[in-house]
Amino acid sequence: MPSSLLLPAQDFIVHDSFALDASDVDARPTDGAYVYGMFLEGARWDNVAHTLSDSNPKELYVGMPVIHLSPVQNRPDVEEGIYRTPVYKTLTRAGLLSTTGHSTNFVMWLELASGTETCWRKTLCSETNRAGLFADSEKYIKAGVALFCSLRY
Repeated sequence: MPSSLLLPAQDFIVHDSFALDASDVDARPTDGAYVYGMFLEGARWDNVAHTLSDSNPKELYVGMPVIHLSPVQNRPDVEEGIYRTPVYKTLTRAGLLSTTGHSTNFVMWLELASGTETCWRKTLCSETNRAGLFADSEKYIKAGVALFCSLRY
């Protein structure tokens, strides 16, 4: 079994022992889907610590390892050690607002292991219009870390 990191009640697993292009994935998962080809800006994935880490000098974008998405119904919120990473289609980070109030460029949130202190931030859930507090990493919020599906416009 490849080395991976699974946070409590997590919807996905980061498989950092697979090749970045997923060329060594030889079978589909029994549940969910493998996602690869995304790029991180503002940080990098540390394959040894299995967490986000500071970018290397002169590295704007780095490939994100294979992610196994496996949705869990009614899972509790993770309360420490994560960064709620926004995933965008393109580098612009902006798009037209859809009827849900989200940018058409926004895809989803991924809660990546951060290895940093937890801060709490207010948020509004657009699906339920419920205000709440989410655990997050202040360090990576300030760094503007995000994942992108494409580096081309």
